[in-house]
Amino acid sequence: MKLIVGLGNPGKTYDKTKHNIGFEVIDELSSRWNAPLLQSKFKGAFATVHRNGEKIILLKPLTYMNLSGESIRPLMDYYDIPLDDLLVIYDDLDLPTGSLRLRQKGSAGGHNGIKSTIAHMGTQNFNRIRMGISRPPQGMKVPDYVLSKFSNEEWPAIKEAVYKSADACEKWLDKPFLEVMNEFNRSE
Repeated sequence: MKLIVGLGNPGKTYDKTKHNIGFEVIDELSSRWNAPLLQSKFKGAFATVHRNGEKIILLKPLTYMNLSGESIRPLMDYYDIPLDDLLVIYDDLDLPTGSLRLRQKGSAGGHNGIKSTIAHMGTQNFNRIRMGISRPPQGMKVPDYVLSKFSNEEWPAIKEAVYKSADACEKWLDKPFLEVMNEFNRSE
């Protein structure tokens, strides 16, 4: 069983914001797999699907970003999902808009959703897809920037990044994450 988590904030106010790019990937997978996130438990919205003979859970934590681990950990414990079968998708200020970087471990890098996930997992060693949103313009505060919507100019790159992230998730169902990581990091 695998768990794919997209980080974001619940509610229409945050829809299509930079901080919610993880939710966008879960929405893309949900659409591709015809798997609406109708289940509500573990402080999140999720769907369970069977792909390639394996059970996959798609999760959007509804705890708000800073408490994401409060949704992820209980679901993993309930279904007894090993850490190697967790993939977390989130926005990253240190990558150019629309770029991807897959990793198997690492620090939170100042990302509060990842800080919460690390705290609840008790480790930094879990699979992740970091999606670039770039740094805020001079004089703009980070919280205001990550909660702002993408510009019309940014949307083509963001849509492509969402599709590529969803593609990486699908490849992970067939291959070890390290192979997927090498393939997608090379193509960037």
